Amino acid sequence: MASPLRFEVLGRDARSCARRGVVHTPHGAFETPAFMPVGTRGTVKGVLPSMVAGTGAQILLNNTYHLMLRPGAELIARLGGVHGFMGWDGPILTDSGGYQAYSMADINAIDDDGVTFRSIVDGSRVCLTPERAIEVQNLLGADIIMAFDDCPPSKDPMDGSVNQARLRHAAARDASRRGYDHESRLDLALDRTARWLERCTRAHARPHDQALFGIVQGGTDLDRRARSIEQVCGIDLPGYAIGGVAVGEESEDIARVVRFCGPRLPEDRPRYLMGVGYERDLVSAVLSGCDMFDCVLPTRNGRNANAFTRSGQIRLRNSRFRDDPEPIEPGCDCPACDPVRHGWQTPGGRAISRAYLRHLFMSDEMLGPILVSLHNLRHFQRFMADVRETIGSGDWDGLCRRWPVAEAGVHEWFSYGGDNAPGAPNNGGSSGA
Repeated sequence: MASPLRFEVLGRDARSCARRGVVHTPHGAFETPAFMPVGTRGTVKGVLPSMVAGTGAQILLNNTYHLMLRPGAELIARLGGVHGFMGWDGPILTDSGGYQAYSMADINAIDDDGVTFRSIVDGSRVCLTPERAIEVQNLLGADIIMAFDDCPPSKDPMDGSVNQARLRHAAARDASRRGYDHESRLDLALDRTARWLERCTRAHARPHDQALFGIVQGGTDLDRRARSIEQVCGIDLPGYAIGGVAVGEESEDIARVVRFCGPRLPEDRPRYLMGVGYERDLVSAVLSGCDMFDCVLPTRNGRNANAFTRSGQIRLRNSRFRDDPEPIEPGCDCPACDPVRHGWQTPGGRAISRAYLRHLFMSDEMLGPILVSLHNLRHFQRFMADVRETIGSGDWDGLCRRWPVAEAGVHEWFSYGGDNAPGAPNNGGSSGA
């Protein structure tokens, strides 16, 4: 049966693995490289769907685990699936719940059959197997659905280098039962992910209108990554993802893993880097051939008064913004920085000041998180639009000038031999950035 997803590569960068394209789904198309805002529970927090679309977003992500618990996948199916339920008519991707097995490790138990959770809603016992994860996603009706994978911590949670107490508690619990060996845990996750992918493929009841993506695991060990790529990509799927990054590693480790994995995934399918993130990581991944990204950073930081700019974040609760009349970022066209463009007739056409935004946060007024979330969402869409243009022009130096916050990612990719990655043009040169 024909895939419900069609991926077109429209252009390639001459000196890297970066490519620009478009993904066609049953609910429309989106341009790549694409940044997907996260609407965990069927909403991008505090922002109307029309406002999200107004930031330039063309595809959203929903969370299978949370929607399964509340209000329930069966109810959502009766009310038109996630598109009709949340009022978003564009493409939607749902994750599988595998990340929650990682992030909530202290309240779950994992074995070869699946993961048993204690519900965060009512404390009840919830079993999530590969078959159930696919059944829930079939009911939710997203355009792209993810295989249920085993996502272990990339670093040993017992060595103290990762500040993730829940993982340490889980590892200590397992150690008291049977001993915890991190290397063995990573190997187990690889083979389990491959077996679960086969089960997901067999359970997928809507292959004609939902595209199933497989997920590559392996931590920061490149041999394990190579093994996982062989296992996962051995199954013919509409797309593939790199999982198990941004789970405690340093930015350099993320870049090293993605430089290795990206070009080795099938050339004619979308490549999705899960859970990343910051601009330097995004541009490095684009140079490595990745096409799709998601992260909670724009809205989570927006709700906490942290605004993204081309030069880095600013923290609007800081007292230095108490009487600052400037917008978050001059030249930005978001509703906060350019309200008139969005139909908000302010006196003299002025932007919303940093001073006013600080006041909103200091007064616990909900307008502050809304405005800064909208600014951050627009920031990442503007950035990705410029990245897409740069793939066509090859002017990575210019991108670094326009977006200093991404400069380190461009430098790292070319400096560490990224242009010798599989599929990269063999020109022996560097970016000059």
